[in-house]
Amino acid sequence: MNTRISGLLLACLSVVSYPVLCDPAPAYVDRFFMGLSTLQADFDQQVVDANDKTVQSSRGHMWIMRPGRFRWDYLTPYKQLLVADGERIWSYDEDLEQVTVQPASEVLTATPAMLLSGSKPLGEVFTFEELAANRVLLKPRSDDSNITTLTLAFAQGQLSELVAHDAFGNTTTFSFSNMVRNPHLQQDIFHFQVPAGADVVGDVD
Repeated sequence: MNTRISGLLLACLSVVSYPVLCDPAPAYVDRFFMGLSTLQADFDQQVVDANDKTVQSSRGHMWIMRPGRFRWDYLTPYKQLLVADGERIWSYDEDLEQVTVQPASEVLTATPAMLLSGSKPLGEVFTFEELAANRVLLKPRSDDSNITTLTLAFAQGQLSELVAHDAFGNTTTFSFSNMVRNPHLQQDIFHFQVPAGADVVGDVD
């Protein structure tokens, strides 16, 4: 996957793609995810390293269709696209004219957090700890995850922020706005066509 897109993004996408939550998830977490089939929102993403230096700041729009489909359009500072079509995950860097493609099954099992889009209940992958009203800390049950914690924040019933910390000391924060729950989405949003002339890394057959 393109190095300018944080690897933590896939973990975050899996969180908002997972269909069933289990106890002991707080009630407001259950209320958000239960009955959720599609989602769209604008996002701002910021990555801060272990020295509290901002190493990436970007924004764009995302669409989710459960199970296993998502599309994130990065508009700034570089135009990039991340699409999961249910079978493969495509990453396209417009400036580099490069496409990276991987089977979803390989990517989605790369870390415990990625299991959220699979068959395991969220409660089997994470423990929960409420930090404050409408804010919950998730810790991977597995010791081999690069992700140490995920924090979800909710406002007026919507997911407003997701903060991920990794084992290298990086913090990735996604802030969501203009969120629409269960909009009607066309399937072709999640279809990726390799642009003419682009280099392809991975197997597209």
